[in-house]
Amino acid sequence: MSSRWRRFEVLLPLQFNDGTDVPAEWLAEAVLEIVDEFGAASYETQTVEGHWQHTGVAYRDNLVKLVVDLPDSSAHRAWMQAFKSRWKTRLNQLELWMVSFRIEIE
Repeated sequence: MSSRWRRFEVLLPLQFNDGTDVPAEWLAEAVLEIVDEFGAASYETQTVEGHWQHTGVAYRDNLVKLVVDLPDSSAHRAWMQAFKSRWKTRLNQLELWMVSFRIEIE
């Protein structure tokens, strides 16, 4: 097993900006897209409440977290950046929060 791993965490909104629910099938599709590409993913169903401001307006989002651990490579980073871009557009978001950080697999 590679000793250099990276965890990606993506926060996906449960509602569009107009307040309507994101179809559950879309969220499942996002998870399965990663599973199809990398063989595994985790999906935390506990709602994460996000608070943020944009142009002086305060927003509150209900989000879920998608997690995938991958060998740390430029190809995997590029794929995840493209994933973020596709889903940011599809979900019509100003931003789609994705973080990544080095991890050690024991």
